[in-house]
Amino acid sequence: MFFHLGSFIAFWVSLLLTVSVAAQDRPKLFLGASSKTLGYSPLWVGTKKGFFEQQGLDVQLVLLRGMPMTVQALSAGSLHIGSGGAEPYIDASERGLDFILTGGVINGTAQFIIAAKHIKSYEDLRGATFGTASLTGGTITVLREALKLKGLEYPRDYKLLIIAGGSATNLAALQSGQIGATTVAVPLNLAAEEAGFNIIGKLSDGVPYFQTNVIAMRRSWAEKNRPVAVRFMRAMVQSLRWLHENREAAVDFLAKEMQLKPPHARAGWEFYTQNRFWPPDGEVTMEGLKYNIRIYAEQTGAKGPLPEPAKYVDQSYLSEAVTGLGKR
Repeated sequence: MFFHLGSFIAFWVSLLLTVSVAAQDRPKLFLGASSKTLGYSPLWVGTKKGFFEQQGLDVQLVLLRGMPMTVQALSAGSLHIGSGGAEPYIDASERGLDFILTGGVINGTAQFIIAAKHIKSYEDLRGATFGTASLTGGTITVLREALKLKGLEYPRDYKLLIIAGGSATNLAALQSGQIGATTVAVPLNLAAEEAGFNIIGKLSDGVPYFQTNVIAMRRSWAEKNRPVAVRFMRAMVQSLRWLHENREAAVDFLAKEMQLKPPHARAGWEFYTQNRFWPPDGEVTMEGLKYNIRIYAEQTGAKGPLPEPAKYVDQSYLSEAVTGLGKR
């Protein structure tokens, strides 16, 4: 079942769970997602294709507005499991919350740089204003790194403007001339190109390793409910493998569930599977997470040696889940 934000708030207090779900025959778990886009599709596959149910879990997928609310809900116990960017969970861990990253959902940067019709190259971006959801998130930091490799420094060579409302609002701002460029994730780059905008490049050219989206749990909850956590991770792996191994069915699912044109759904499926941005065995990319940690340190001004990813990651639940399925 899928809940929107308004419904979620209505029963917020009732979800502050203080009892172990492991004692229940078919535990009900609340899973948070901060966006419903193609990259997050494994979460919807798990619920709509019955993989969570196969593992004896009643998983309620809750769509929240952005990462701050997801982190808050997970810390309060209103969610059992969260997803989204790694840096907010790293930050919460550094502030004393017992979060662990138990697996990956998107292991790479799927964003393309798109620009107004008069901008046709990286050099043409000099002096442009970029639309962005925030000034400190992982995507914008990766964008700055990718542009730096092309000789463009912030704020000397371009400006950043916060545009609330996601990719659709950014595209509208691009159309109106309010901004000169922005980033969109696959397959929205195809829609942008069809609308006459120019594709300048993809962020993965500059930053090939990055942990865009993770699965996160509270360590205390996961330890107390280990069999349930393992079953959840097993269902996630089943969902990811289903996406990889069932092209036509997956493309049809993506087109309908994410409301995409079939050619866009197919292109998105090809991009995420061929680049293994959807990890078939559900693992975190430790090399990519090093970059997330570096971003966090730069944003917070942290001094001293950077922590190793192992400080924030516990993939023992995933390892046990994959053992039961067999390595792909």
